Amino acid sequence: MSVPLTSQQEALAQELAQAIQQAATDDILQMARMLVATDERHLFGNTEFQIRDLALKIAAKAYNAHLAEKKTATMAAASAVRTATTPPPTTAPAPANS
Repeated sequence: MSVPLTSQQEALAQELAQAIQQAATDDILQMARMLVATDERHLFGNTEFQIRDLALKIAAKAYNAHLAEKKTATMAAASAVRTATTPPPTTAPAPANS
Protein backbone atom coordinates (compact mmCIF):
# COMPACT_ATOMS: atom_id res chain seq x y z
CA MET A 1 0.00 0.00 0.00
CA SER A 2 1.65 3.18 -1.16
CA VAL A 3 0.21 6.45 0.07
CA PRO A 4 1.17 9.67 -1.71
CA LEU A 5 3.16 11.88 0.65
CA THR A 6 3.83 15.57 0.70
CA SER A 7 7.44 16.58 0.15
CA GLN A 8 7.79 17.26 3.89
CA GLN A 9 6.35 13.84 4.76
CA GLU A 10 8.68 12.18 2.24
CA ALA A 11 11.67 13.90 3.84
CA LEU A 12 10.54 12.66 7.27
CA ALA A 13 10.02 9.16 5.86
CA GLN A 14 13.56 9.15 4.46
CA GLU A 15 14.97 10.25 7.84
CA LEU A 16 12.91 7.62 9.64
CA ALA A 17 14.08 4.92 7.23
CA GLN A 18 17.70 5.87 7.99
CA ALA A 19 17.04 5.71 11.74
CA ILE A 20 15.35 2.29 11.40
CA GLN A 21 18.20 0.94 9.28
CA GLN A 22 20.78 2.09 11.82
CA ALA A 23 18.81 0.67 14.75
CA ALA A 24 18.22 -2.67 12.99
CA THR A 25 21.66 -3.25 11.45
CA ASP A 26 22.73 -5.87 14.00
CA ASP A 27 19.38 -7.70 13.83
CA ILE A 28 19.47 -7.81 10.02
CA LEU A 29 23.03 -9.15 10.06
CA GLN A 30 22.06 -11.77 12.65
CA MET A 31 19.11 -12.76 10.46
CA ALA A 32 21.33 -13.08 7.38
CA ARG A 33 23.93 -15.13 9.26
CA MET A 34 21.24 -17.46 10.57
CA LEU A 35 19.82 -18.00 7.07
CA VAL A 36 23.26 -18.60 5.54
CA ALA A 37 24.24 -21.05 8.28
CA THR A 38 21.03 -23.09 7.98
CA ASP A 39 20.56 -25.76 5.34
CA GLU A 40 17.30 -25.87 3.38
CA ARG A 41 15.96 -28.83 5.36
CA HIS A 42 16.00 -26.75 8.57
CA LEU A 43 14.83 -23.36 7.31
CA PHE A 44 11.40 -23.82 8.84
CA GLY A 45 10.45 -24.69 12.39
CA ASN A 46 12.88 -23.32 14.98
CA THR A 47 14.86 -21.23 12.47
CA GLU A 48 11.66 -19.70 11.13
CA PHE A 49 10.58 -18.70 14.63
CA GLN A 50 13.97 -17.14 15.35
CA ILE A 51 13.78 -15.16 12.09
CA ARG A 52 10.26 -13.99 12.99
CA ASP A 53 11.45 -12.93 16.45
CA LEU A 54 14.19 -10.83 14.85
CA ALA A 55 11.67 -9.32 12.41
CA LEU A 56 9.44 -8.35 15.34
CA LYS A 57 12.43 -6.75 17.09
CA ILE A 58 13.06 -4.72 13.94
CA ALA A 59 9.41 -3.66 13.85
CA ALA A 60 9.61 -2.61 17.52
CA LYS A 61 12.71 -0.55 16.76
CA ALA A 62 10.84 1.09 13.87
CA TYR A 63 8.02 2.10 16.19
CA ASN A 64 10.49 3.35 18.82
CA ALA A 65 12.32 5.44 16.23
CA HIS A 66 9.05 6.90 14.99
CA LEU A 67 7.77 7.67 18.48
CA ALA A 68 11.10 9.20 19.53
CA GLU A 69 10.96 11.43 16.45
CA LYS A 70 7.41 12.50 17.32
CA LYS A 71 8.31 13.14 20.96
CA THR A 72 11.16 15.49 20.12
CA ALA A 73 9.15 17.21 17.40
CA THR A 74 6.20 17.99 19.67
CA MET A 75 7.86 19.01 22.90
CA ALA A 76 5.78 21.80 24.41
CA ALA A 77 7.27 24.79 26.15
CA ALA A 78 7.26 24.69 29.92
CA SER A 79 4.18 26.20 31.53
CA ALA A 80 4.51 29.68 33.04
CA VAL A 81 1.98 28.79 35.75
CA ARG A 82 3.44 28.16 39.20
CA THR A 83 2.90 24.76 40.76
CA ALA A 84 1.32 24.39 44.18
CA THR A 85 3.84 24.03 46.99
CA THR A 86 1.36 22.79 49.61
CA PRO A 87 -1.87 20.89 49.11
CA PRO A 88 -5.11 22.79 49.65
CA PRO A 89 -6.69 22.52 53.13
CA THR A 90 -9.31 19.84 53.63
CA THR A 91 -12.33 19.81 55.85
CA ALA A 92 -13.74 16.85 57.68
CA PRO A 93 -17.11 15.65 56.40
CA ALA A 94 -20.11 16.65 58.49
CA PRO A 95 -21.41 13.93 60.81
CA ALA A 96 -24.40 12.05 59.42
CA ASN A 97 -27.69 12.52 61.23
CA SER A 98 -29.24 9.25 62.31
